[in-house]
Amino acid sequence: MTLLTYQVFQTVAGIGSFHKAADILGLTPSAISHAVSSFENELGFALLTRSKSGISLTNYGEQLLPYVNAVLNSNESLQQVIAELNGLKQGKIRLGVFSSVCTNWLPDILRSFQEQYTEISIEVFQGTYDDVYDWIKNGVVDLGFLSVSSARDIPIEPLYKDPLLCVFPKGTRLDSHRPYINIEEMRAHQFVTQRESTDADIQNFLKENSLRIQSRYHVVDDLSTVALVEKGFGICLMPEMVMRDIPYEVDCYPLHPQACRIIGIAALNPDFMAPAVRTMYNHIMEGYKQV
Repeated sequence: MTLLTYQVFQTVAGIGSFHKAADILGLTPSAISHAVSSFENELGFALLTRSKSGISLTNYGEQLLPYVNAVLNSNESLQQVIAELNGLKQGKIRLGVFSSVCTNWLPDILRSFQEQYTEISIEVFQGTYDDVYDWIKNGVVDLGFLSVSSARDIPIEPLYKDPLLCVFPKGTRLDSHRPYINIEEMRAHQFVTQRESTDADIQNFLKENSLRIQSRYHVVDDLSTVALVEKGFGICLMPEMVMRDIPYEVDCYPLHPQACRIIGIAALNPDFMAPAVRTMYNHIMEGYKQV
């Protein structure tokens, strides 16, 4: 088994295609197929299921992939340490983000970081809280933005308190003399909700305040949620960061009692980061830590 074999397996598993993996790695499809087959023969079990619809991991492949990722990550760390000892700042960072961090913070993070460290490359993966959590656990990303409540057993450094707001169709709130909305007022309204993996902090707020809401609208992304609210299909709860650049006509109110999500930067092993990853981690901490 070689590092190239591990790289081939990781790439095929990630994109589900021998041909696309060949393009990425600069190899022929037959070389990719041969590398995977040789790996499987050496292991004594199949890693991939091949079908007309594409390529997917077997149960054995799913179990092995995190360990292959760990080996490749260790090699990347080794190469970065060697480069650092030679006085060079280079390497590769894989960063997991959720939607509102991607739109609000990521452009500035990438620009400011790469102005200082031109030889360090960055790969970005966007998904839900659950996606980012899984990517960190399985070694797909080195660092990931999560809310503190969604990090579970992954070490996370809090950065920013993001207040939750209640979003109404513009001009439709009846009791508008108060600058906030309370729990009892929310109980009287239909909600547009998102999956728990997308808005875990909002789901926690609802549970903590015994808000057993009923909703016929269960969507995934923030824009779809607010768009439905704008058209009068209900109200929703959203973090303030999400609402900064929303192109819809809605009214936003602070909650009473106040609530927020805490955004942080998470890493599986904060004490054992590759030099480039540590550099990015410190860059984010210096630029965004407010709590």
